[in-house]
Amino acid sequence: MSVSSQNPPQSGNNLDPWYFNYAERTAGLAASEVRALFAVASRPEVVSLAGGMPAVSALPQELVIESMNRVMRDQGSVALQYGSGQGVPALREQILDVMAMEGIRASADDVVVTTGSQHALELVSKLFLDPGDVVLAEGPSYVTAIVIFRSFQAETHHVAMDDQGMIPESLRENIARLRAAGRKIKFLYTIPSFQNPAGVTLSWARRQEILQIARENEILVLEDNPYGLLHFDEPAPPALRSIEQDGVIYLGTFSKTLAPGFRVGWAVAPHAIREKLILANEAAVLSPSSFSQLVISEYLSSIDWRAQVDRFRGVYRERKDAMIGALTEYLPNLTWTNPNGGFYVWLTLPPYLDSKQMLPRAVKELVAYTPGTAFYADGGGRNNIRLSFCYPTPESIKIGIRRLQNVINGELDLLETFAATGPLETMRDRNFSAPPPNLD
Repeated sequence: MSVSSQNPPQSGNNLDPWYFNYAERTAGLAASEVRALFAVASRPEVVSLAGGMPAVSALPQELVIESMNRVMRDQGSVALQYGSGQGVPALREQILDVMAMEGIRASADDVVVTTGSQHALELVSKLFLDPGDVVLAEGPSYVTAIVIFRSFQAETHHVAMDDQGMIPESLRENIARLRAAGRKIKFLYTIPSFQNPAGVTLSWARRQEILQIARENEILVLEDNPYGLLHFDEPAPPALRSIEQDGVIYLGTFSKTLAPGFRVGWAVAPHAIREKLILANEAAVLSPSSFSQLVISEYLSSIDWRAQVDRFRGVYRERKDAMIGALTEYLPNLTWTNPNGGFYVWLTLPPYLDSKQMLPRAVKELVAYTPGTAFYADGGGRNNIRLSFCYPTPESIKIGIRRLQNVINGELDLLETFAATGPLETMRDRNFSAPPPNLD
């Protein structure tokens, strides 16, 4: 077989003979900086503060095994067969109980089960995004969401944040600017509770104000909520979907409160959108895994899953405290967010340090993190680092932060030695104790 002769001759070499046959949208596919770190982070000698991998060791495996055994014994022929494109009815009913903990009232018919919530994010993007469209999202925002939007040839424009989440005035300004330029805004993507990567939570007052802005401007809201139940002290405010039903698509997942290996998430959407989501789901995967859904359904019906979620909260609270304590001890002149839930701390370096360029030194020092540039579509975040406390033990977290201190001090020493314009200020010369006005 040969490459189509319809393609014009091209100069240069490419190892892929089909390079010029790909659709234009594949130019938006790029390796996530988070995924690229997994190979390094999996080495046992490296302390990984990079990936958001849940602490599945805190899940009693015998309970999961028992659920699997019961499913195969009692429903084996169903579990191994194709299923509904909308999902197993029993599980959709149970998902209502999960969402009720965040104030959401819905019916089982509103729920569409997907192969993880990221699959739901991809389906929504497929339904709504045309080349040249705009998605509004917090700055910083979830790295793979940015990759998905780019893969559909859409642009992500960031809305500034502070310690109370997305800033409503920044949202208004972005909408006005883009509308004046004739751009089409398809939806607002937000992670309002224990945000990835910044760890901040959108306040109750701002949730209401941002929804009002979306209604006034007829902009759909896509609420991504993987971490909402994983609070440490006070719960997050009720979900956006609990306030607004017609203008909000809600995405949930069992990856963080049970285990990511099951690959089960869901979407709750207005009726017309829900019907299109089911069709898109069937076109993509035919049906989500019946086996995974039935195992989760059995798990939810046979054990105290709320107590297990509370156990996860305790594990992550201990690890967050270990990270904040280590940052206070080893990097006291820097600033960071102090989340009340979720998986992440957002660290701010001096403005003349580049976290991406610093990463090879970090790997050499046997510590991995995610550079802030991964979470911006416009190249921002160079002096930021996302630190994940969910997977390593408290002892490993302390070791990792101590190694990170060595990395940062080494970079500062190099800059001071080789700066051509004279000596730079060091962290010791500056006061970084005050929080930044926003996270942009």
